[in-house]
Amino acid sequence: MTDPQATAPLLKVDDLSVTFPNAGTPVHAVRGVSYEVRRGEFLGIVGESGSGKSVSSMAVMGLLPTNAQVSGSIRYDGVELLGQSDKELSKIRGRDIAMIFQDPLSALTPVYTIGQQIAEGLRLHDSALSQRAAETRAVELLKIVGIPNAERRAKSFPHEFSGGMRQRAMIAIAIANDPQLIIADEPTTALDVTIQAQILEVLQKAKDITGAAVVLITHDLGVVAGNADRVAVMYAGRIVETAPVVPLFREPLMPYTIGLLRSMPNMAANQQERLVPLEGRPPLLTTVPTGCPFAPRCPIAVAACLEGEPALLPVLDGPVEDPTTSVNHTAACIRAGEIADGSLRRPEIFPRPDEVPEELVAEVAAETVLDVRDLTRAFPLTKGVVFRRNIGTVRAVDGVSFSVQRGRTLGLVGESGCGKTTTIMEILELARTQGGSIHVNGVDTATLSKPDRRKLRSDIQVVFQDPMASLDPRMTIEDIIGEPLTVHGVSPAEIRSRVGAMLELVGLEPSFAGRYPHEFSGGQRQRIGIARALVVEPKILVLDEPVSALDVSVQAGVINLLEDLKQRLGLSYLFVAHDLAVVRHIADDVAVMYLGRIVEYGPSATIFDDPKHPYTQALLSAVPVPDPEIERSRQRILLNGDLPSPSDDRVGCSFRSRCPLFQLLPADKQAVCERDDPRERPVDGRLVACHHAESDRLVSV
Repeated sequence: MTDPQATAPLLKVDDLSVTFPNAGTPVHAVRGVSYEVRRGEFLGIVGESGSGKSVSSMAVMGLLPTNAQVSGSIRYDGVELLGQSDKELSKIRGRDIAMIFQDPLSALTPVYTIGQQIAEGLRLHDSALSQRAAETRAVELLKIVGIPNAERRAKSFPHEFSGGMRQRAMIAIAIANDPQLIIADEPTTALDVTIQAQILEVLQKAKDITGAAVVLITHDLGVVAGNADRVAVMYAGRIVETAPVVPLFREPLMPYTIGLLRSMPNMAANQQERLVPLEGRPPLLTTVPTGCPFAPRCPIAVAACLEGEPALLPVLDGPVEDPTTSVNHTAACIRAGEIADGSLRRPEIFPRPDEVPEELVAEVAAETVLDVRDLTRAFPLTKGVVFRRNIGTVRAVDGVSFSVQRGRTLGLVGESGCGKTTTIMEILELARTQGGSIHVNGVDTATLSKPDRRKLRSDIQVVFQDPMASLDPRMTIEDIIGEPLTVHGVSPAEIRSRVGAMLELVGLEPSFAGRYPHEFSGGQRQRIGIARALVVEPKILVLDEPVSALDVSVQAGVINLLEDLKQRLGLSYLFVAHDLAVVRHIADDVAVMYLGRIVEYGPSATIFDDPKHPYTQALLSAVPVPDPEIERSRQRILLNGDLPSPSDDRVGCSFRSRCPLFQLLPADKQAVCERDDPRERPVDGRLVACHHAESDRLVSV
């Protein structure tokens, strides 16, 4: 006989709504959300920023602000949580339900050691546990989540941990009391792809050890594809589609889900295929929609879509005589049946944009517009307040060489702290370097006078990572875009004319010139930043993580725009990013950086199809692919530990402490890595800084 408790949902959320009062205009952040999580299940909740993912999870934990108006039902193991006091909920939090927050640094208390914070959670829920036993258990938990030297690191404070180690510590705290449910709210968003792979591995390990169900909230569909059993897609405060992970990715039934999947850069897709942008932006949640909230952005919306908000219902995506085939696949769309039976083909709902017409593609000469040779940049490491003394040197950039050709894109990739940003800041300074040389359009920047430097600045412009932070909120869009022209003495009439032309060029209305930055979406603000950079007609654009702050649906439009502008204007890009799927899509050449050096450099197709350096192989193997079947069959290279400090003395290969290939080599070859510092050398059509680059590849990536 089946145990009813085993089949009953562990967590049942029913008709959950959360409203925040806001100066007379309430914000309906979550509206009628219902879902279930069964024991041992892995549920992924995805959607754009502002869709209500995090608010719904905070409601489950009882961690919303006191002014939040919450209605509906949240039942954990048959017990209603809504209406319970904070004291009652505190008995459940950490013991039965645990949460892993997005930002571990702000979630951890800075004045207590990591070990103390783990021990505190243990003793709060087990008063019989001694302090010594709790400390011993804390060390065991740190070992389980893969933190080296756990005994010593348990005595460290949060600021002494790297981002990846802090997130591991958060997972250790979450699993300390063997909870039945773990809610992970964007646990890998701010992490490098290699650290992300480690954290997801640890999360799966924690799930296996505790037997807990997991609710993973994320915007990364690749992460969901590789880990979740079932997926719920949220839009405008509601769940609009739910399904097991394979059917949802293979045969999505909600146009919004189709658009999300087609907008994602995909490591497994054809590099030449254009991305599919999801035009428009989600509705404001200050009013309750009277029709389908996705209708203004939906290519297949009809008049009936505006007559009422569609309910989340099962869709018969299998044969009519076998309705059980789709009982677990629900969608909030009145045309989902037409999508299911093939009357509406998914590629035709969101077709790929056309390429730039051949007659509009600019002819470019084969010339080098940016040449960097043996660039070095070191910072002194000092100690003391009154009497400062030098205790070391941070070698942020250590002998970097590369070039950018006219009309081509060089992708500069690597983990945080590898020296990417320092490299581009040295280039943008247009000044004499500490070591090495920088030539822009054939001119050595070390020889420039002040007037020459100002003149050359119009040839090289930058687009920053955060579009809101890089735009002055007090200035109109016309003033922001036209500001560089005033520096060069252009007349006001000419500025107005060029600003209008730039807005049209980046796909915005010229009438927007009188508006302010806060009136635009993130994608529109990034287009304004690109227009500002282009207004002085540069030859080179330095793009510093230009799409990392954008939702995947928005970044597709920005990436397409950059590709179009490159072809129309013959621009050259130095594209700095940590998202290798984006780099694969846009870059012609790739330079992989590690600890201030380039370890592999060559044509994009060559490196992505056949990486030679073990670090490059690890990076590529860690990039999630939004396809469950591909993602779950891939072999990953997990790098042990975090990036070493650039202030450490280096003897031999600086990557060997993390190198998976080094562990497989015989002693005589390991001795070469320990003794000799590898320099770049030609290997199969690219430059590689590895003594054993010709060795067999570690995995198929």
